[in-house]
Amino acid sequence: MNDTFMKEKPVGPLLASMALPMVFSMLVNSLYNIVDSFFVAQISEQAMTALSLVYPVQNMINAVAIGFGIGINARVSYHLGAGDKKMADTAATHGFLLSVIHGILMTVISIAVMPAFLRMYTQDETVIRMGLEYSTIVFLFSTVIAISLFFEKLFQAVGRMKVSMLALLVGCISNIILDPFLIWGIGFFPKLGIRGAALATGIGQVLTIAVYMVFYILKPIPVRVTPKALKTSKVTDLSLYAIGVPAILNLALPSFLISFLNSVLAAYSDSYVVILGIYYKLQTFLYLPANGIIQGMRPLIGYNFGAREMKRVKKIFRLTLESSCVIMLFGTVICLLASGQLMGLFTTTPETIAAGSRALKIISAGFLVSAVSVTTSGAMEGLGKGTQSLVISLFRYVVVIMPTAYLLSHFMGPDGVWNAFWITEVFTAIVSVMIYHKTLKKA
Repeated sequence: MNDTFMKEKPVGPLLASMALPMVFSMLVNSLYNIVDSFFVAQISEQAMTALSLVYPVQNMINAVAIGFGIGINARVSYHLGAGDKKMADTAATHGFLLSVIHGILMTVISIAVMPAFLRMYTQDETVIRMGLEYSTIVFLFSTVIAISLFFEKLFQAVGRMKVSMLALLVGCISNIILDPFLIWGIGFFPKLGIRGAALATGIGQVLTIAVYMVFYILKPIPVRVTPKALKTSKVTDLSLYAIGVPAILNLALPSFLISFLNSVLAAYSDSYVVILGIYYKLQTFLYLPANGIIQGMRPLIGYNFGAREMKRVKKIFRLTLESSCVIMLFGTVICLLASGQLMGLFTTTPETIAAGSRALKIISAGFLVSAVSVTTSGAMEGLGKGTQSLVISLFRYVVVIMPTAYLLSHFMGPDGVWNAFWITEVFTAIVSVMIYHKTLKKA
């Protein structure tokens, strides 16, 4: 397959062809997250609390797999743009082996720490039991997640976005279908409760890999995982981690933030922990589609950067930012007009719905401006500037929001936490603009 289309095709149609399949995939993925949580919420509010508490660790595992995959994506697309197929194969092969190792380590570590982790946030034995039942099964599939995301980033690096879309759709749709059957024991399926939701997730991930393998074997891509490329290459490994580690930290930081905010909110009521968990499920409908556009942008920016097509790099970034702004504006309007209905999908407690509705309206004030930092961070990763991307994420998830949420909560209660979100987005957007211009001047 000829990959030079990434520097020859007009930027607008090119970005659309790369991004739209991933936007659609991310929307379906968002739907899966919402439906999965909806079914778990039908078990009990304790089950939803357990899911909310497990989420940060689950997100951490995804962060390691996706973040390292971003490193693979950036190096493969860069080498292809520079016309060095041999180095592209080396990056892919080493990336695959290291991804498997990461998956195994994540399985062992996450299962081991989970009992103590849950007890940090609740003493409700039912919540703890449900959290352990769900997390143990989900974490056993960590290596499967790592392999699945390796193939996702590899196919994206060569412009095969429709394959990524199909693989993700198969995984998400099968998960949605299996959820009620395995949770409630419909037909010949066993009634597994919250364990059923976890098993459905794992089966969906296995099916995702199956789709990738079919295309990898029957319709080869220009980059291959091959024993010939396994020869030790410190330069390759270091380059993967130089981009991958900051990307992992970028994606892992929300987990630390959620755990921190849970500890602040739990002092007021477990209901606020549930609200925060519901918000992070709902916001996937915005940030995952925006991330879909960014996934389309990354290989294009990396390829054109490798080919030294800087005008195209700037135009790709601008179009991506404009598209992200449209998505965020839509999300703001929805949260302002239907916040109560959205919260009502996950709880029937009037007090929780009212408090959650107020939280969504406050947080949504920062959606539009967040497009700046989200797009800039993704662009830095595509350019191989992992450190700059990490700096943006540190401002967004640690430097500003944590102390702001802590201090404001002492004066405003839970409302202080919600206001910290939009305040943080404004500061981070300013930092992002400065980093973007400084990086391009040096390029």
